[in-house]
Amino acid sequence: MKAIARCFLPLMLAATALPAFAAEPTAAAQLDHPEIRAVIESFRTSIIERDKPRFLALFVQPDLPWQSVLGDSSLAQLKARRPEAVKARYKPDNNPTAFIDSIVKSEKRSEETFDNIRIDADADVAAVSFDYAFLSDGKETNRGQESWLLVRTEDGWKITTLAYSINVPAAQ
Repeated sequence: MKAIARCFLPLMLAATALPAFAAEPTAAAQLDHPEIRAVIESFRTSIIERDKPRFLALFVQPDLPWQSVLGDSSLAQLKARRPEAVKARYKPDNNPTAFIDSIVKSEKRSEETFDNIRIDADADVAAVSFDYAFLSDGKETNRGQESWLLVRTEDGWKITTLAYSINVPAAQ
């Protein structure tokens, strides 16, 4: 028994020398993340203002694909018209550039609203998620959950990737 205690005693002493993990969030985790919130607001307003350069500047790379996934009822509606439809179809042309180009070309006013924003970040990497609604001429066309991954670059926070669910109203 003493031999076992001698083996574990150095480990136990080393463990007590390690800093304890705090139950309270760190000061960085308690911040409201104003720089990340500025990216979210710039995303929103650049859609309304059809500001392609400002919108594309929010991304590390403006041609990386986004991933969408259809909600079950939206998939069922689509399959009624197109049986080959899939829940999470990969489309390389679903990216920031194509998105903002379609908004700039559209005669309709576009807006994306954000609710229930959640930010999990350290000094250099962040995950942002929120509930969104996309409006065309003030009418909701779809809604869902949206998630972004961001990194802090020399030029500030940039979005690296985006994934979102699509739920369309039953009438569409």
